[in-house]
Amino acid sequence: MAAGGVFLMEAVVVLMAASVVTAFWGGGGFQQILPLERASPIGETVELEEIKARDRARHSRMLQGFSGGIVNFPVGGTSDPYAVGLYYTKVRLGSPPQEFSVQIDTGSDILWVACSSCSNCPHNSGLGIPVNFFDPAASSTVAPISCSESICSSIIQISSAECSTDSNRCDFSFQYGDGSGASGSYLYDRFHFDSILGNSLVANSSASIVFGCSTSVYGDLTRPDRAVDGIFGFGQHGLSVISQLSSLGLTPRVFSHCLNGQGNGGGILVLGEILDPSIVYTPLVPSQPHYNLYLQSIAVNGQLLPIDEAVFMTTGTQGTIVDSGTTLAYLVEAAYDPLVAAITASVSQSVRSITSKGNQCYVLSTSISEVFPTVAFMFNGGASLLLRPVDYLLHSGFLDGATVWCIGFIKIENERTTILGDLVLKDKIFVYDLARQRIGWTDFDCSSTVNVSITYGRDEFMNTGQLTVSRSSFRTAPYKTYANCSLLLLVFFMLLLLNNGC
Repeated sequence: MAAGGVFLMEAVVVLMAASVVTAFWGGGGFQQILPLERASPIGETVELEEIKARDRARHSRMLQGFSGGIVNFPVGGTSDPYAVGLYYTKVRLGSPPQEFSVQIDTGSDILWVACSSCSNCPHNSGLGIPVNFFDPAASSTVAPISCSESICSSIIQISSAECSTDSNRCDFSFQYGDGSGASGSYLYDRFHFDSILGNSLVANSSASIVFGCSTSVYGDLTRPDRAVDGIFGFGQHGLSVISQLSSLGLTPRVFSHCLNGQGNGGGILVLGEILDPSIVYTPLVPSQPHYNLYLQSIAVNGQLLPIDEAVFMTTGTQGTIVDSGTTLAYLVEAAYDPLVAAITASVSQSVRSITSKGNQCYVLSTSISEVFPTVAFMFNGGASLLLRPVDYLLHSGFLDGATVWCIGFIKIENERTTILGDLVLKDKIFVYDLARQRIGWTDFDCSSTVNVSITYGRDEFMNTGQLTVSRSSFRTAPYKTYANCSLLLLVFFMLLLLNNGC
């Protein structure tokens, strides 16, 4: 050590010109000559900070080549239709990154945000969040998608896209189930995210993706009371962010959420698989544009309802969909009527039934959990989605000093699509396993920690804001283990030789 600074002998990080390493595979063995060269001349001292800088540069190169990680998103919002009625997260786009609050929507595929040129987008939000607009001119990495690019042709085949011959832009225009919609142009730009790679290592990552920049919205998307900057589609088709990132090898083909229905809401959203031994899985209906499930029957207090199973069959115009972008839940008429009748009959001796604005409601002075029955939706594979009273009832006010609760399911009279929205999704882990084409769930306190796997042989431990490794099941090949031990021993002996003046 010299005065005024810390110096290390370069021999600490280099080996002799040639060394012999023996590796073993099973009981056999082989020898391999590894030529090694010095990074600097013998005896030359190197500043510690220089070595640190070298290591940082190498780590950066290693992380750039990493082929998978967990991406953890913050979650805000609640399922309460009288408060927020939606869940949202934050995304960062462009260079430098611009941040946006976007609704979490498993019922659509596209990530889009409001463009700076949007003519009728809200400029403030009743949710208490800032409203931001993407400015393409402020990003050094943005690139428009022209009609002549092959990606535009692909987009047109799988989503609502069109080519504007006047501007030569790949445009979009689509409408959601509630009648709202957006239109604009597709862009390429950097999508920034934090990959959690294990051992609490967080890599600041980014990837070029296709997303929409909206220049016009209509319907509920123009309302400032629930305004967000855009919608984050988590569908399974090729243009969704989960599909784009997994095709690049950056994330696994699975994502999970746990939407907190208590207190101020929030929850967990992660590109990765939440692990819990109580999760039950049911297969997805193949070749469907949404997350369609095989709903087979409904039971109240363990008693099956007299519903024709054909009501739940999936065809081009009917089926059962899981959609986090829907606040309530919608049930086909042939299932809604017997469900409400069974619930009403089971509580007829304990509560007073009334009709309010066409909805079936109940007046009671006790807790709903003490009076109302459990409802079970039975799916293919034996998976049951158990609904507590708070999962199908909405607190609607007071009457004569008692509380009023109404059925939270909406009857669908002219359509045959059942939609399971946030009303029933809240307070549960939901895993969307695209690789295995299945969805799983279990009841869970979404304010607590969860176990997450990146499906590459490691189990991780996380909560809503942190992730650390709890244990590892990854096993290194035997020959790699022995080779690494040989190298460590060789370094040790070389250091001894150097310290003895050789």
